[in-house]
Amino acid sequence: MKYWLLKTEPNTWSWEDHVKEGSSIWDGVRNYQARNNLKNMKKNDLCFFYHSVTEKAIVGIVKVVKEHYLDPTDKTKKFVAVDVKIFSKFKNSVSLDQIKKHKMLENMSLIKQSRLSVMPVTKKEWNIIINMSK
Repeated sequence: MKYWLLKTEPNTWSWEDHVKEGSSIWDGVRNYQARNNLKNMKKNDLCFFYHSVTEKAIVGIVKVVKEHYLDPTDKTKKFVAVDVKIFSKFKNSVSLDQIKKHKMLENMSLIKQSRLSVMPVTKKEWNIIINMSK
């Protein structure tokens, strides 16, 4: 199993929106590196659900339920989507500030490539953030 982080603007698609849907397409990615990350996702991989822009915090976890396929919102047919479903909500969200302050997370993609919307997370990073959310 691999671990990922998916960013979304909460005023566009929030955790609450996803809870209402249960399972939903993760589409609209228009960056080649992020697209390649979507292509590398496998069924049952887990993803942090990150509210960007205003909140800047990881609020929960979603699970990949359908591997990549052509993004129906992309007329160029160059980009892909995956389907993810709610896995668990964090008891306490983990803010970007908290992540930046943690010495063992200083090389995390969220910090190093802050504009990337879909990124890998190492098992070590995953476990640290899970513990921070408790």
